[in-house]
Amino acid sequence: MQTLPSPRFLPHGDAALVVEFGDRIDPAVNARVMALADALRRAPIAGVAELVPTFRSLLLHYDPLRLDFADLVAQARDAVAGLADFVPRRRRVTIPACYEGDLAPDLADVASLTGLTAEEVVRRHAGAEYAVYMIGFLPGFAYMGGLPERLHLPRLATPRLRVPARSLAIAMGMTAVYPLESPGGWRLIGAVPADLFDLAADPPALLRPGDRVRFRPVERAAFDDLRAAWAAGEGRLAIVEDAA
Repeated sequence: MQTLPSPRFLPHGDAALVVEFGDRIDPAVNARVMALADALRRAPIAGVAELVPTFRSLLLHYDPLRLDFADLVAQARDAVAGLADFVPRRRRVTIPACYEGDLAPDLADVASLTGLTAEEVVRRHAGAEYAVYMIGFLPGFAYMGGLPERLHLPRLATPRLRVPARSLAIAMGMTAVYPLESPGGWRLIGAVPADLFDLAADPPALLRPGDRVRFRPVERAAFDDLRAAWAAGEGRLAIVEDAA
């Protein structure tokens, strides 16, 4: 069994606490981050305004006029101590994805670099379940761990200046969907029809830290139909939440 270090409780400015569970990107470390975030959502600490999960730590924004830092640390320690018997809830999200043609400009290179066929790259990518470690880089950009090891590749040597919105990409041991058009250096192997960030939605980001995500391959015609539905405001994803 993997032994994890004891968490550290660190001040972050004058109105935030960092509970740090490790010093690396690791599923077990991130699982503790998500468990603490879920526990504190179910049993909030009075005076804490926001929780921000990251790869290896949880940031707690608090009101120093309502809550003393030392008291916050004590309550956070108690919450961490209770995690041994805590069962976090998880959403399981299935996202359609098309791995064809101009939607997948790097698929052939990924196949060549990994020694796989393009079809096998798709099979392995779509066959895995991914954990959303954190949201960052862009609004709604979900860093998802769990990429099959055979598909682990570095970022492009020269990033693209423009990556289309909804591009499905891989880099290192992770996969992600670009929610907005932006520069980017991840390898593009497909696209999804869903808008993963929408300011008019509540909440704006479709994915959240702790989600478990699978990608369901669809052909181009089905992708175009699904994209049209999302553009018309009628798009929906299959989301199942674990029972409490």
